Amino acid sequence: MGLFSFIKNAGAKVFGIGKTTAEEAAESATLKAEIAKEKANRLTNAIETLGFEVLDLNIEVNGDSAIIWGQANSQETREKAVLVIGNTEGIATVDDRMTVVIPAPEAQFHTVVKGEYLSKIAKKYYGNAMKYPVIFEANKPMLTDPDKIYPGQVLRIPALDK
Repeated sequence: MGLFSFIKNAGAKVFGIGKTTAEEAAESATLKAEIAKEKANRLTNAIETLGFEVLDLNIEVNGDSAIIWGQANSQETREKAVLVIGNTEGIATVDDRMTVVIPAPEAQFHTVVKGEYLSKIAKKYYGNAMKYPVIFEANKPMLTDPDKIYPGQVLRIPALDK
């Protein structure tokens, strides 16, 4: 006789194991919600583990975007929390809805491109390559070594104290 091909998901549910399209869609939505909740929990844990003080921290993940709420103790903490989330694989956008206890000017942000290093970035923003430790310190504890930055990573570039 030979080999016959069939459409796998068509036909009668003879074995009682098939699901209707509606059942599969509901199951898929439930699974996506569970995955999103797990991602949000891991991001929350990362922020808390790094010691960032954010009162009533709440993170929601939907696909490749995240929303963060809470009250940060400083503008620096707020920016670092956003960077922790945004520099996580699988997250493309962060909607920052946090408030800050003590408002301060916002830092600039820089997306690292291939071939860049902190002293080159410091030269661009501060006019002095030797100011790279300012950028390194502004991105601790996410950065553990000034030589370990990667393309696509977003860094805080604070204003220099006058």
